[in-house]
Amino acid sequence: MKIDLLQHEREMRALGNTRRLNILRYLKIHKEACILDLADELQTTFQTASKHVLRLFDVGILVRTQTGKEMRYRLAKHLSKPVQSLVGLL
Repeated sequence: MKIDLLQHEREMRALGNTRRLNILRYLKIHKEACILDLADELQTTFQTASKHVLRLFDVGILVRTQTGKEMRYRLAKHLSKPVQSLVGLL
């Protein structure tokens, strides 16, 4: 099995932020959320929450589905082992 070090680096950089870790913790508990839910949880603006969510989405840690006009985010089913370990600690 080949280890993709570049992908691990991207994931670790994305996880190196308290707000993004709080997003993961929230999604671990609530399973899915929209940006407004996450902005509320983080006590920040929609734009800031959106930026953090998109960073996690871009590296494959989060997936999204559209429900009407609303985009819902949740943890990806297949996370790398380092990300799985970290999420387990949250």
